[in-house]
Amino acid sequence: MNQLYTGAEYLESLKDGRNVYLNGEKVTDVTTHPAFRNCALSIARQYDALHDPATRDMMTGVDDFGTVTHKFFKPSKSAQDLLEAREAIAHWQRLGYGFLGRTPDYKASFMAGLHVNADYYGPYAANATRWYQDFTRKAMYLNHVIINPPLNRAKPIHEMGEEFIHSVRETDNGIIVSGAKMLATGSAVTHASFVAPVGSAVLEPGKAEALALVFFVRMDNPKLRLLCRKPYGLGHPFDHPLSSRFDENDAVLILDEALIPWEDVLVYRDIERSTGFYAKSGFPNLYNFQSAIRLATKLEFMSGLLSRAVKANGTDAFRGVQAAVGELITMRDMIWAITTAMAYDPEPSTGGTVVPKLEYASAIRIYNAQVWARVHELFETNLGGSPIVVPSSHKDLENPELRPLIDRYYHGANCTAVERIQLLKLVWDVIGSDFGGRDELYERNFSGNAEQVRLDALKWATRRGSLARYEAFVQECMDDYDTSGWVRGPWKQESSQPCVG
Repeated sequence: MNQLYTGAEYLESLKDGRNVYLNGEKVTDVTTHPAFRNCALSIARQYDALHDPATRDMMTGVDDFGTVTHKFFKPSKSAQDLLEAREAIAHWQRLGYGFLGRTPDYKASFMAGLHVNADYYGPYAANATRWYQDFTRKAMYLNHVIINPPLNRAKPIHEMGEEFIHSVRETDNGIIVSGAKMLATGSAVTHASFVAPVGSAVLEPGKAEALALVFFVRMDNPKLRLLCRKPYGLGHPFDHPLSSRFDENDAVLILDEALIPWEDVLVYRDIERSTGFYAKSGFPNLYNFQSAIRLATKLEFMSGLLSRAVKANGTDAFRGVQAAVGELITMRDMIWAITTAMAYDPEPSTGGTVVPKLEYASAIRIYNAQVWARVHELFETNLGGSPIVVPSSHKDLENPELRPLIDRYYHGANCTAVERIQLLKLVWDVIGSDFGGRDELYERNFSGNAEQVRLDALKWATRRGSLARYEAFVQECMDDYDTSGWVRGPWKQESSQPCVG
């Protein structure tokens, strides 16, 4: 039986009295407020795709509990399962042109393996299984908060315990939690938040147990507050075609003596488990798979956008411009090829499941963070001032005095003035607007800070033995010779003398 949310059911589920604050006021209904409405509608469109006869079979499958769910929401048992999950992810991402980064399938990267890894959570194993089942049955939309606000990074985490998410006390009904976490992207239109320390957090035994928590908090918790940043999605569609639909508002999540029921807890005052679950769950392997598919989809859009923009400018025959478009296309193809390798060449995980190889996930994690800066450079170099030399808004086009002048002086090499202006405003919304600036920052830091993703790559290579193999490869080369000359291989001749100089 298919119990997955429809778009209408998803929107209705958000009307729960959640405490979302914007511009000093509580938002009474995120489904109607202009700052959140269109983003919620964009997610609702994704839910409807799970029921659309044209896409339903491609997007959904049945898990071991007999539950019909999104193919990425259940654990994969083969390369074929991963390939099918990729297609389901890609279809959802194309509905947002790659600009919705924290869609429900993102957190499926963790939740899909929650039941098969339930034993890891010890006394809370049953909670893990139940949350997996609830999550898959409806295709719940979760956000996550794992980063402590950068209030004073010079201090160890336990010295900031009052400001960061921590357990205050426990009761028969659950734990009382206070503190703040970030970055709750999209949280205003989600069902619950997954709260945990970041995997690289240094929690000192005997000092930081109160911060060693992993749990779910439902968005209607009366002691939860979301303090949202400035919204970017309030503009007219012609002037802000992406931000007016896909602004996933980022927020700081604050809990003030919030009760977290025991059934929503995965880790309580356990330092080792609170950060170790990342490696055990397969989350790094899977979220990089999802994010790479999303970015490849986004680069499909950007390749088409740059190609159309240079044609409108009449520069598409220039050699250097053609090279720029070609480079952008290959960036998309490179990322898509890595997702193919991640699916076809997986590694075994818990309970007969498979996940993409961690080495591939690590590679794409670093490459993804570098891509978007180059995308901006290609657009800014090859379009110059075109994206900013456009009328101020759609209202200029409606002015009968201005319209003849606009038609005469704003047309493109192969399109009308309206078509060229529409195209260039789309370009600006990607690379120059508030939405575009946030999007660049988001892509750069999606997987963590620049040093940490590289340190993690080194840690994983050391732990899994690949760095030792690479060093042994160097030693193999060095063993071919010594101070006397060649000592083995085809270069060694019994009568030869060492080379001089």
